[in-house]
Amino acid sequence: WYARFADLLAAQRPDGAVVATPNRLHVEHGLEAVAAGIPALVEKPLADTVAGAERLAAAADAAGVPVLVGHHRRYNPIVRAAKAVIDEGRLGRILAVHAQFWLLKPDDYFAADWRRAPGAGPVFVNLVHDVDLLRHLCGEIAAVQAAESSAARGYAVEDTAAILLRFASGALGTATVSDAAAAPWSWELTSGENPAYPRQDAGCYRIGGSAGALEIPQMDLWSYPGKRGWWEPLARERLAVAPADPLPLQIRHFCDVIRGRAAPLVPAREGLAALRVIAAIKEAARSGGTVAIV
Repeated sequence: WYARFADLLAAQRPDGAVVATPNRLHVEHGLEAVAAGIPALVEKPLADTVAGAERLAAAADAAGVPVLVGHHRRYNPIVRAAKAVIDEGRLGRILAVHAQFWLLKPDDYFAADWRRAPGAGPVFVNLVHDVDLLRHLCGEIAAVQAAESSAARGYAVEDTAAILLRFASGALGTATVSDAAAAPWSWELTSGENPAYPRQDAGCYRIGGSAGALEIPQMDLWSYPGKRGWWEPLARERLAVAPADPLPLQIRHFCDVIRGRAAPLVPAREGLAALRVIAAIKEAARSGGTVAIV
């Protein structure tokens, strides 16, 4: 145990560092790792501000030191299978997207003061995962509109939000968020990824295209087997996916990056891009207008 990351570096040189300190320290500790030439896996979000994330990503690029972001869902076989379906063109052109994060955080979750403070709500803490996946599956998000509410609990932080997403491709999406809704529609409760959450037989993402639609995480693929149109029956195919815990997969990948056997699957700039979208959502909720992602 060391009081400071610098003390650790003075005593020994690790092959890599997992930065799982509080969000406000991610940039400081990430920069120390980069300066020491040590590859780092930084827990999401990459930073607590866009400016900080930009500093860390730029430093990693300049030094040629790998910095990965802990958007671990990308390693899940479900996500890999969904990405393959989209990349193979089985949905055609992506037109509409919907993501839900609806669940109920218990009262004791908010015993810690910081969880009732601005910046600790579900948009920043939870939706950043969903934003990363939507970007990964459907492409860059160009602009957002948003509204937030704290009506359920009355805290200084939101408990519910609704977001309109405009993708660079022209696709449109919606995302709704609530950590006060007694509901099953969230990645946490539907994917079976974390055994701490009871798995529900429901979905949380829908992606619709000109040739078909996909429900995730059930991996139900909807399409017309013959003549197309709303009078014709749709066929549903449930795609088989072998489950695997993405956290060990992420660590194994990090080890391969350290050894020089792989390029980062989620490099710092991917974490920066997700954080930019979250910052734009918060700004749109404050202003009531449309905010472009620069």
